[in-house]
Amino acid sequence: MKVVDLGLTDFLEAYEYQTDLAGKVAARICDDTLLLTEHKSVITIGRKGSRGNVLKPECGIDIVNTDRGGDVTYHGPGQLVAYPIFKLENESRGIHAFLHFLEDIGAHFLMQYGVTAEKRPGFRGVWVGGKKIGSIGIGVKKWVTYHGLAININTGLLPFSFIRPCGIEGVEITSLKEILSREIDINDAKDKIRRSFREISLLAEAASSG
Repeated sequence: MKVVDLGLTDFLEAYEYQTDLAGKVAARICDDTLLLTEHKSVITIGRKGSRGNVLKPECGIDIVNTDRGGDVTYHGPGQLVAYPIFKLENESRGIHAFLHFLEDIGAHFLMQYGVTAEKRPGFRGVWVGGKKIGSIGIGVKKWVTYHGLAININTGLLPFSFIRPCGIEGVEITSLKEILSREIDINDAKDKIRRSFREISLLAEAASSG
């Protein structure tokens, strides 16, 4: 697995990078690649999402329709976004299993900070103390994944009040900074998410071969 740190990016520029890379992975021109980034402020709406879940469209933040799964979310500086451009070999490495894989990544990542993640029945994502800290939404073309996992590290939480996050009424959003009451080194967070992808991938491979 190759890892590329894109730094701070515009959402649509990163999307174009993903789709170009996904085509190369599908053609086996390049290996599975994990893209890491922070986005400039943007509200995105997934395939089945509704603009009705943007509660304050006049907030001054760009709103973009996209082809990931899920509903409405916010991306901005201080949020770590991981885009795995991975080849799913066949149905045995299916979409639902991959979504669970990303939830396990999020839980492993938080564990490295001494934070215990939880699952909320019926709702995708990464949760801590009943609050959502990580959002998951993917796209798949030719059995290659794109989009992925976004975890709030030092993210300002005010913009989440402009939307109904993930279309869930009354959901509360948190960040690692809020939980730990301190600023988090984003480069350290990137190192930890790399480690989580590697270790959970190894566990997944061992389970499938066993």
